[in-house]
Amino acid sequence: MASELAQRWDLPKPKQKFNGVISEGRIAPGGPRVALLQPRAYMNESGTSAGPARGSLKVPLDRVVVVHDEIDLPFAEIQPRLGGGLAGHNGLKSLKRGFGDAEFWRVRVGVGRPDSTDPEIVSAYVLGRFSEPKAEVEGLIAAAAEETERLVERIASGP
Repeated sequence: MASELAQRWDLPKPKQKFNGVISEGRIAPGGPRVALLQPRAYMNESGTSAGPARGSLKVPLDRVVVVHDEIDLPFAEIQPRLGGGLAGHNGLKSLKRGFGDAEFWRVRVGVGRPDSTDPEIVSAYVLGRFSEPKAEVEGLIAAAAEETERLVERIASGP
């Protein structure tokens, strides 16, 4: 997903910083500035990368956009949302700790849910490969990138 956005926005090669890789630039000539961070920590510890990056770049929390998988949405459903509950998502919990609050934008990317509530089965499902055809997964990534672009433009243009 991050590489899709970096390519769409023609961002420079990322640099190692904040326990991740980050690329900064504009989404288009004269467009809003963005910093695209890919934490290199485990998802459950992503706040240890994103929190310091946000602090160093002085980004207001309501201008932070996190793109994440969401098992509570059907595959290919995408929902942007400001704040809200963390629904047991350990990556979001880590981000809340790193940012000091949960009132950041999310692009929730539906990956569906396995037919079990067993934590080991759910974990294996989320960490495993998609069972959908490659073309559908590529379509999901493109759609999530488009939704993220719309959200970034909306946030940049103000209320």
